[in-house]
Amino acid sequence: MSLYLLRRRKFLTLFTNPIAPQRFCAKPTSASLLIKTPRDPCHENPQLDSPFRVLVFGTSFSTQSKFPEYEMPSVTWGVVQGKREKLVNRVIICDYLKSLGIIPDELEDLELPSTVQVMKERVEFLQKLGLTIDDFNAYPLMLGCSVRKNIIPVLGYLEKNGISRSKMGEFVKNYPQVLHASVVVELMPVVKFLRGLDVEKQDLGYVLQKYPELLGFKLEGTMSTSVAYLVSIGVNPRDIGPMVTQFPYFLGMRVGTTIKPFVDFLVELGLPKKIVARMLEKRAYVLGYDLEETIKPNVDCLISFGVRRESLPSVIAQYPQILGLPLKAKLSSQQYFFNLKLKIDPDGFAQVIEKMPQITSLNQHVIMKPVEFLLGRGIPSEDVAKMVVKCPQLVALRVPLMKNSFYFFKSEMGRPINELVDFPEYFTYSLESRIKPRYQRLQSKGIRCSLNWFLNCSDQRFEERLQGDYIESENQGPSFCMGGKLELPGFEVMSDEEDESDDEVLYKRTVSL
Repeated sequence: MSLYLLRRRKFLTLFTNPIAPQRFCAKPTSASLLIKTPRDPCHENPQLDSPFRVLVFGTSFSTQSKFPEYEMPSVTWGVVQGKREKLVNRVIICDYLKSLGIIPDELEDLELPSTVQVMKERVEFLQKLGLTIDDFNAYPLMLGCSVRKNIIPVLGYLEKNGISRSKMGEFVKNYPQVLHASVVVELMPVVKFLRGLDVEKQDLGYVLQKYPELLGFKLEGTMSTSVAYLVSIGVNPRDIGPMVTQFPYFLGMRVGTTIKPFVDFLVELGLPKKIVARMLEKRAYVLGYDLEETIKPNVDCLISFGVRRESLPSVIAQYPQILGLPLKAKLSSQQYFFNLKLKIDPDGFAQVIEKMPQITSLNQHVIMKPVEFLLGRGIPSEDVAKMVVKCPQLVALRVPLMKNSFYFFKSEMGRPINELVDFPEYFTYSLESRIKPRYQRLQSKGIRCSLNWFLNCSDQRFEERLQGDYIESENQGPSFCMGGKLELPGFEVMSDEEDESDDEVLYKRTVSL
C-alpha cells in the first residue's frame, strides 16, 4: 500500500512541476534552426503547457477564420475542389451549347472537355465539315469526341480510303458513330476484309458511303457468315467483290432470318440453287426485298393474273426485279393497256408475261412505237396482237431496225405478210449478220423454205440443212430467255461462237432492261 502511494505522489509531482512540460518538447538543435520547419506547437502555444487545457485549445482553433479555398494543403480538400471546378465548367459548357440551340440533355453521363474553349473548337470543326445544329441534336454524343485524338485520325483514314473531303460531312451525318471508332482496332480490319473479298480499292469509298455501318460490324459475325453461306450455295467467290460493290447491305443481313429463307423460297418455287446463285451474282440487290411483305405477295399476284405456277421459275430467272416491284398496280395498268390498245385479252397478257416479264416495267409509249409501225405496214390489229403474244420482244425493238428488216423482207425476199405473222421472231434477228447471208445462200441453192427453217438455228445447223437432200420438218420457234441463249426444241443450243453485230448487241441490251 505504501508503495502504491509513493508512485502516485511521483505522478502528481510530474504534472504539477512547471519545468516538466519541457520534457515532452524536444530542444531545437543547431541544425534544426537552419531548416525552415513548422514551429513546434509546444513553444508557440502556452496553453499546451497543461494537457488538461487541450479541450480549450481545440475550441479556440475551430473559431478561427477559414483559409481561402484551393489553398488548403489537404489532398482530400483538393479533390473536392476539383469536382466543384468540373461542375462549374460543365454548367458553362451546357449554357454555351444551349445558346447555339443544341440540347445537352444526353450529355449528362458523358465526360465533357475541361474548358468551354475546347468544346467551342469541336463545334466549329464539325460545322466546317458541313454538320448543322440539327445534326448535333440528332446525335449529340459526337461532341464528346476529341478533335485531335478521335476526329482527325478517323477522317484522315477515311479520306485515304476514297471518301473525298467534299463528301466527308455527309458521311459523318449518315454514320456519326464512326467518330468514336479506333482506326487500328475497328476501321482497318473492316477495310482489309473488304479488300480480301476482291472489292477494288477505287470502289472502297463508294461502298463505305453507300453503307457506312459496315465500319461498325465485327468480322467474325454477320459479314463472314453471309459470305460463307452465299459461297456454299454456288456463288463464285470471285463475284463476291462485285456483289458487295453493287449491294453491300447483304453483309449486314443475318443468314438464318433473311438470306437462307429467301433462297429456300426460290428453290421451293422450282429454281435450282445454281440458278439462284447466278441470279445473285448479277443482281445482288434482290436480297434486299422483304420475303413476307413483298416477294410472296408478288408471286401470288403473278398467279392471280394468269401466270402458270410452272412458269414462275422462268419468269423470276428472266426478270428477278419483278420480285420487288409494286406488282399489282403495274400488272393492272399494263393489262388494261394491252386490252385497250392491242386487243390482247387477259389470257394473252399472261402469256406475254411468261415470255417477257420485263413488259411489266416497260413504258407504254415505248410499247406503242413498234405496234404502230406494224399497223402502218398494213398488218391487221388482230394479227399484230397475235404477233405480240407469240413474240413479246417485238415491243422492245427499235423501229429503225424493224424498218430495215421489213424493207428487205418485201423488196428482196418478196414474201407475203402472213409469213411475218406466223414468224414474228424474224424482226429479232440481225439483218446484216444473219438474215441477208443466209437468204443469199438459199438463193444460190435454189431452196424455198419458211423463215423459221433458215433463221431459227445455229450456223452449224444451217450448213447441215443446206447439205441435206431434204427439208426436215419444222419445229416450234425459239423460247426466249433474257440474257441467255436461244433454246431450240429438239436441237442443240445455239453456238456462242457466232459473231454478233451491233444490232444484235443493242437488241439484247434493250430487251434486258
